[in-house]
Amino acid sequence: MAAEIVNPPSESGTEGAPEEPFDPAFALHRGGKMAIQATVPVRDKDDLSLAYTPGVAKVCTAIAENPELVHDYTWKSQVVAVVTDGTAVLGLGDIGPEASLPVMEGKAILFKQFGGVDAVPIALATTDTDEIVETVVRLAPSFGGVNLEDISAPRCFEIERKLQERLDIPVFHDDQHGTAIVTLAALRNAAKLTGRTLGDLRAVISGAGAAGVAIAKFLLEAGIGDVCVADRKGVVSSDREDLTDVKREIAGLTNKAGLSGSLETALAGADVFIGVSGGTVPEAAVASMAKDAFVFAMANPNPEVHPDVAHKYAAVVATGRSDYPNQINNVLAFPGIFAGALQVRASRITEGMKIAAADAIAGVVGDALAADCVIPSPFDDRVAPAVAAAVAAAARAEGVARR
Repeated sequence: MAAEIVNPPSESGTEGAPEEPFDPAFALHRGGKMAIQATVPVRDKDDLSLAYTPGVAKVCTAIAENPELVHDYTWKSQVVAVVTDGTAVLGLGDIGPEASLPVMEGKAILFKQFGGVDAVPIALATTDTDEIVETVVRLAPSFGGVNLEDISAPRCFEIERKLQERLDIPVFHDDQHGTAIVTLAALRNAAKLTGRTLGDLRAVISGAGAAGVAIAKFLLEAGIGDVCVADRKGVVSSDREDLTDVKREIAGLTNKAGLSGSLETALAGADVFIGVSGGTVPEAAVASMAKDAFVFAMANPNPEVHPDVAHKYAAVVATGRSDYPNQINNVLAFPGIFAGALQVRASRITEGMKIAAADAIAGVVGDALAADCVIPSPFDDRVAPAVAAAVAAAARAEGVARR
């Protein structure tokens, strides 16, 4: 059955038919949310001869002789490709490349609004891993970085890895790493608020997709005490015989406590719950967590644990929603990360750069740290510059900066 659309975008209608109720979402999206704008004037023949032929030929020839000049005389070092195949779009799932475009446009305007970075939405009409990789490799000369977006697991892991191997520009799957970075920032501050360190914490992650796997790996890199991951069938443990290659790897890296069984069982005595899966966690399982626990229930629009329930038992509660405090929002990370990486022409984004980004986000909170403020607002204009500076410094320290 086709989905019902309230106030569809077509303006045509039958004369005398009742008017559809106004929907501001359609009104805002009509004609798209972005456009290309020139940065130089073309007012007369002199301008035209410089911006295009014959003047442009001098620049083209110089770049042909010294390809590094492309970074100085084109937009390459200031623009990111936002690439999707439309298979894992927000909470909508596999809706295809055309239907993904409003989200990709939205991502592009967030890059510009929050990080001052230009971005171009690219929705691909293929879900084949190798075809996506080959297509992006061929497009790469036009861009300073690639932001992979809304590509389903487990293909997203292989696509990112192959592109990182073949390209010398940053490739960053935001569904994985952006979520992990902001989660770590909030977790650092929550631990600080309650007088603990990351190493004191045992976390349970609900969801073994792109975000769940990336968060687990990143928290381990950052020094968390222990973490286990659960999928629909329970704890991802090495004694299970139904694991994919990705889940088998994560089972080998996590769960030092040797837990098995259900998510609810794993939550008993846990310090942290991180939800990136949807579904509902029973209140009794939340109640079984350790004293001063943290509940980061990030599913949208319905968190795995409703904040009202979480607040009964947890010292810090975070969600993915903008109408509750402590929103775990990727916009805190990706604009500044790419701004910093492009600023120094980084060849890739390292683990050290990601940890630096998380620390910078956490640091913005400063003296405002409180149970309802372990993470800054997405509209805090200090965030992106702080992240960009930290990422650029980390890139230089790790030897991946080229200027």
